[in-house]
Amino acid sequence: MPSSLRQFRRPIVRPRTLLCICASMLVIVALECAVFNLPFWTTLAASTDTSAAENTLGPGLERTASGMLKVTDPTRAWLEVKADGTSAYARVDLVETDGAGTAGDTGKTDGAGKTDDGAGTTQTTQERPLSTFHVRLNDTTRTGRMDAGRAQAVSTASPRSRFVRTDAASTIRMWVEEPKDSVVPIAAVRANVRVPFQWDWLRVAVLAFVVMLVMLWRPGSRLWRTRLDPSDGRQRRMLTLALAVPAVMTLWAVGWQIANAAPLTFHEQGGYTYDFDQYAQTADALLHGHAWLDLPVPQALADAANPYDIVTRNRLLAEGVTPIYWDHAFHDGRWYSYFGVLPAVLLFVPYQAVTSLWVDGGLSLPTGAADLLLMFGFLVFACLLVVRLLARVAPRTSVASASMIVVFFLLATNASYLWFRTNFYSVPIAASLMFTCLGLWLWLGAIQPAHRVVGDGRPDGGVTVVADWTVADGAPLSLPHLAGGAVCIAANFGCRPTFALSALLAFPLFWPQIRGIVRGLAARRVRLSRALRAPLAIVVPALVVVAPLMAYNAARFGGPLDFGSDYQLTVTDMTRYSLPPVDLPYMIVYYLLLPLRFTWSFPYLSISPAPLPQWGFTEPMVGGFFVLCPLALLALLMPRLRRLVPRPYRGAMMVSLVLALAMVVIDSLAGGLGWRYMADFGWLFALPAMPAMLRLMEGGDAFEPLADEADETDDPKYRRVPLHRRAVRLLMMLVMLACLAVMIASCFVPGRDDSLTANNPGLFYEVRCWFALLNFS
Repeated sequence: MPSSLRQFRRPIVRPRTLLCICASMLVIVALECAVFNLPFWTTLAASTDTSAAENTLGPGLERTASGMLKVTDPTRAWLEVKADGTSAYARVDLVETDGAGTAGDTGKTDGAGKTDDGAGTTQTTQERPLSTFHVRLNDTTRTGRMDAGRAQAVSTASPRSRFVRTDAASTIRMWVEEPKDSVVPIAAVRANVRVPFQWDWLRVAVLAFVVMLVMLWRPGSRLWRTRLDPSDGRQRRMLTLALAVPAVMTLWAVGWQIANAAPLTFHEQGGYTYDFDQYAQTADALLHGHAWLDLPVPQALADAANPYDIVTRNRLLAEGVTPIYWDHAFHDGRWYSYFGVLPAVLLFVPYQAVTSLWVDGGLSLPTGAADLLLMFGFLVFACLLVVRLLARVAPRTSVASASMIVVFFLLATNASYLWFRTNFYSVPIAASLMFTCLGLWLWLGAIQPAHRVVGDGRPDGGVTVVADWTVADGAPLSLPHLAGGAVCIAANFGCRPTFALSALLAFPLFWPQIRGIVRGLAARRVRLSRALRAPLAIVVPALVVVAPLMAYNAARFGGPLDFGSDYQLTVTDMTRYSLPPVDLPYMIVYYLLLPLRFTWSFPYLSISPAPLPQWGFTEPMVGGFFVLCPLALLALLMPRLRRLVPRPYRGAMMVSLVLALAMVVIDSLAGGLGWRYMADFGWLFALPAMPAMLRLMEGGDAFEPLADEADETDDPKYRRVPLHRRAVRLLMMLVMLACLAVMIASCFVPGRDDSLTANNPGLFYEVRCWFALLNFS
């Protein structure tokens, strides 16, 4: 019976699968209702006695006219309240304003140094309350001893954070751990409280995601018995459905950012001016026909003998010279952006031009919206690239292995960082990741399979035609795919130029054709005009993209290969800076092997120190590349497994491994230690790691070519998996889940760039309460 008919007769959802889904839903509901709401169940018997309507204030606190508390002496800043021991939680009540929200919501400051609180009243700047403050509870326990608890944070943006744990039996003393003259919006501390029940949809979604991965990747999953087939309509629909979820999330986030767009320019008194709308400024400059940014230039800066010198800049700032823009390129008395211009041309210029039809001068596209759009494009083409590569390298790959490798590829490319930090630093890297994946996917599509006839092992000596992706010399190539791939790879020159080195992968990928062309010309079997069709299909489109970008560089900085990074005003004089040679080995080790640093409080990770013998640029990081993505170490096994991989792809993977190692050194020398720079080499390590992952999860049979179109899921031999193979699959699943957990936890680490504690404290403290109220933090 044809495989298509057998698949048609199968039920859409098997009873066993349906049972697993129902059991998983019950587990999620039980975790949400019973475990994460344990504080609710344990405080049902709380007396809720609030007879102590007024707390006893320590001499280090005083009540302001607006009802808040001001710290006058941090050594005696405490509140006391009686407790009866019926609840293990206390509640911090906040001072409310006449409008919506709490006193933690601040308004605009007028010229007199007063703040409008939104209710028609004003507060002096000194009385502006903290939106996040720290408290520590001292509890009089049942033994009569006063115990000191850990410091806990309360955020006005997180209602759940107002509940703090306590073991009090008679008296609660809550210390306010903030500096002198701090104002905190505390109305009172209440003991004997009940913690309300909370159904958190974000928490449910996280639990559902974890359960779904376990169901899909467990060794007994049906996906391990289903062969990856890119031509199968059902698998295509499932991939589309999986991508529909991030598509909806991206559209919602982009729409929200556009609706709430505001200029992102900030100035520090006596310091630099920070403009995070560099791409919008670049688009506006291009629409007005010039390459420099339309930003004011202080005459004192323009007249300085060496404006790149740190001492000179500090002197100018001390003298009140402003604006001096941080991380902008300054050249010949004008401001420039040294970041790749192509995203501005593709996204920011069209948006401003279209919106100018109804808004005078047009609107600026929010940088975060552009980053999210580019990252979604990368997500789509990364999935397509991995699926096409696996189908060529290992035709018998299972859907489970393919899905796991797709997630591994996303982790290795450092995509989580770019989704998290959606500013102009991430835009060119996101664009290059998207263009590189699209370009390589098109180049793989240019390769046509060779066909060979082999015996199928039957007694009658039958033969079978096999599609073999080991390309023969002179095998035809799709010229449109070649040209499209060349355009995308060349686009990296105008985004993140280091990604342009991916063009070197064309040589091993198309080496059989290159060798066939040379041999054909030498033997005069091929005309020159025909032999040059494929090379010109790559070179000409690439030049069409690169030539204008080189002219743009020359117009700005005088050289086609000068991107202007040496003229940036940043932490040091980049015109003279070079990494001290003694720092290089440290940088390489930190990039690859910086260890994780665990803590006892949420998010259970912290920034790992990266000391250097001499000064060099370092960005706060939680771990090195191989620590955050340990499966990438399997790339080092590629030389031993190269015979498993078909000929053109093994060469590409070996070149990818060499480029990855070289890129680590290049990034260390040119950029220092930067978390975002891992994207430069992470994807290069991921490609050669795939064969080793497949060898561990599937065995050597996965690399054998398909002899026919039989449905292997009905083959009993295909179902029998050795015990050690199941154990390896289970181990791989656990490692992948651990990597995902570390990736998510790293987004909540305080002290990293664009930390959630500053940019989204509501989300940070709400998620922290998932664990803090259970005494896990």
